Amino acid sequence: MTRRALPLREATLAHHAARVEVPTYDRAALAPAVVHISVGAFHRSHQAAYFDDIAQRGISRGWGLTGVGLRRPEMRDALLGQDGLYTLLVRGADGDRARVIGAITRYLFAPEEAEAVLAVLADPATRLVTLTITGTAYAVDPADMSFHPANPSVAADLAAPGPPTGAIGLLVEALGRRRRAGAGPFTVLSCDNMPGNGRAARTALVEFARVRDAALADWIETHVAFPSCMVDRITPRTTEADRLRVEQGFGVADRWPVVTEPFSQWIVEDAFCAGRPPLDEVGAQFVSDVTPYALMKTRLLNASHCALGHLGVVAGLERIDEAMRTPVFRTAITRMMEAEVSPLLPPVPGVDLAAYRASLCERFANPAIGDALARLCRSGSTKVPTHVLSSIRQARRAGRAHPLLTLAVAGFCRHARGTDEHGRTVTLDDPLAAVLQARARAGGVDPRPLLALEGVFGDLGADAAFGRELATALEGIERLGVRGALGAALRGDPGTAAAPHRAVRTA
Repeated sequence: MTRRALPLREATLAHHAARVEVPTYDRAALAPAVVHISVGAFHRSHQAAYFDDIAQRGISRGWGLTGVGLRRPEMRDALLGQDGLYTLLVRGADGDRARVIGAITRYLFAPEEAEAVLAVLADPATRLVTLTITGTAYAVDPADMSFHPANPSVAADLAAPGPPTGAIGLLVEALGRRRRAGAGPFTVLSCDNMPGNGRAARTALVEFARVRDAALADWIETHVAFPSCMVDRITPRTTEADRLRVEQGFGVADRWPVVTEPFSQWIVEDAFCAGRPPLDEVGAQFVSDVTPYALMKTRLLNASHCALGHLGVVAGLERIDEAMRTPVFRTAITRMMEAEVSPLLPPVPGVDLAAYRASLCERFANPAIGDALARLCRSGSTKVPTHVLSSIRQARRAGRAHPLLTLAVAGFCRHARGTDEHGRTVTLDDPLAAVLQARARAGGVDPRPLLALEGVFGDLGADAAFGRELATALEGIERLGVRGALGAALRGDPGTAAAPHRAVRTA
């Protein structure tokens, strides 16, 4: 710790105010109306900052946050040791700006404090519950919105007689208590990055409840609001260098600061059942239909992340800005968004897609963020189907070419081998890591073992023509390297990236 750095807590805010923006509102006076389940880096860079803005600007004191942790006691220890405070470091082209967020006034760790969590959720003062629990935690298949009670995220709570500890179980139990007490419902707002997140949350809670109590399921379906939303703010994992940057640059000794970019977007379906927070007064947007905005974001930003992440790691790169400084990568991502993805999107009210694509490229290239490509590859088996394969399916139905999207999938398949093109080991951070690696290594440039994973590829696994295109793309990466394969695709060279594969039969 440098001599000038002081630990972050309520008692040191006045000292820190000389160098960073700190809460000027009375944190003790905030009404705890919002519960957020699964407090991680993204929530702290995004939703919590919006609620902090509401309080900081004096718009309302009625929307204070209670944070609930599901898996990481380290987050609890960090926040409790700092009275719920943390530093948000915003890194832009014009320099760094540090801000202390004070909206989280209480933190509970569900595996050890389930009854306390249930008490807060059942309290009539709670009007809104927000979630960033990851898409798999809903136990809902995004393809058909079917509920899967055997999913590990819900199976234990459905089987156990005691208090639940998973997000869906906690919410259903709390709503049951509110129903019995006549306390009314709260709104459940999923902020997870998946299409139809509001519908997925509704399905998860209603069907979980139906296993236990059909009357409660009907009550939830009738009375609880489940708005969908789209969230966007690049937030890489906090590193030790980030902690030192906050400490040495701003004099704040913070156990777990958050680093993010200046850009932030939150588009929310205007459907609430227990009062609507004034998020629109601090930059969020309420709309009647989130669908076009969510498609725009997932198929442009998230698909680009998938492509840059897997192809970049295989090429031996480490950061997204490094990839965007490589001309063939930047050109390929720009063309993929413009020529292959954008024509498939519905009109997006109030959005200029060309300007949006340009802003994405600039955000990706921000060297101050330096997002790790390895982070973009995490849980690829759930991201690629949603963000990349969905566009490929639509393109094939429309008879449109999609060589760069196919190369993005080839990058995912090649990355699954667990090595880059230089032979260095690559760590697979994926729920299907062992299966993916075994099949990728068994197949080599033959994608059929991976295509047989119906939970990843769905009906595309049986599309013989797509299989041949994917095999050709994999062979291109193998013979030419990632940069060469991208260049061939950009040239439309039929002898490398686009011709039917000569040796591998997929029919």
